[in-house]
Amino acid sequence: MRNFAKEIEERKQAGLYRTRRLVSGPQQPELTADGKPLLSFCSNDYLGLANHPANIETLKNALPETGLGGAASHLICGHHDAHHQLEERLAKFTRRSSALFFSTGYMANMGVISALAGRGDTIFSDRLNHASIIDGCILSRARIRRYGHGDVAALEAMLAETSGHKLVVTDGVFSMDGDVAPLRELARVCRAHDALLVVDDAHGIGVLGPEGRGSVLDAGLTEEDVPVLIGTLGKAVGTSGAFVAGSELLMDYLVQKARTYIYTTAMPPAVAKATCTSLDVIERGDYLRSHLEALIDRFRTGARALGYELMASHTPIQPIMVGTNDAALALSKALEDRGLLVTAIRPPTVPAGEARLRVTLSAAHRMADVDRLLAALKECRPMMEAPETAWA
Repeated sequence: MRNFAKEIEERKQAGLYRTRRLVSGPQQPELTADGKPLLSFCSNDYLGLANHPANIETLKNALPETGLGGAASHLICGHHDAHHQLEERLAKFTRRSSALFFSTGYMANMGVISALAGRGDTIFSDRLNHASIIDGCILSRARIRRYGHGDVAALEAMLAETSGHKLVVTDGVFSMDGDVAPLRELARVCRAHDALLVVDDAHGIGVLGPEGRGSVLDAGLTEEDVPVLIGTLGKAVGTSGAFVAGSELLMDYLVQKARTYIYTTAMPPAVAKATCTSLDVIERGDYLRSHLEALIDRFRTGARALGYELMASHTPIQPIMVGTNDAALALSKALEDRGLLVTAIRPPTVPAGEARLRVTLSAAHRMADVDRLLAALKECRPMMEAPETAWA
């Protein structure tokens, strides 16, 4: 029998052991975790909509009308008119022909990728793609070829030497680095080599593009350029679930083929109603995105002035590069001791030797919150310059 206790102990010794925090109350910058009040900089609630009063009011009002549970899969009797209204709303929001609602972003990537490629086909995947994309590629049983992060020239060379059905899949915004994929160049090489381009815009929807419509529209690309757009609703949208958007033919195909859509219970329809309200807030939310941009600028300017190494990101994801697992854990702990919650990200989520603190900013933060984080980082700066043994 496998020695589970030994493996757990090995993870602890390597600085890779994971723990859960018990959060009470609503998700917002000032939250209570494990009984302690903390100022959080690790949520994906980029626009502060997870606790927005309009969304909560819509959810409350919808429950007597829709009930709570989805009760069945969409293909049995679980496809409520609230789900259908959300799909139409998402298609309009993303300026696409049609959309399909999934229960989670992970299930969307698993289902869509494995439905669009199979044995005998080839999938080309960016090396820094999210785990759900990687697992979707594996589930498809297609041949998988990884190209260097954002390396369009390498991808084009691979496409040129590959025949048959080809799928190129990438994050729109990379969740651990915060940078944006070279979408225009990817669309160009996919057109040139007859490959189907899939973009998972989990971290772009709500934040980037006109009225927050995402990285694809921010790049000026259409449904013809990027035939498959995947997005999640539990990040900037502030609710729950996910979607894929594209042509009506493609959505019909996915209804027939996407196992994670076919064989799961539909999300509570009241959540779909609340999501429609949240999309209304996002479309009118340029003031939220402007405030968020100002917070990002304040943080980047201050952190670089303190000597911290940041990545080339203009999104709310602002990693502080640390290096070793122990160093990342120690810096995270030092910040928590000062009332700030910033989680350490370690392998295999990021490459070995690239452990970091993943600072994420929200429009619900105040400038004073960012200044408090910078003040704490200033206090912790001497630790960054200490010998490696000081982190142990």
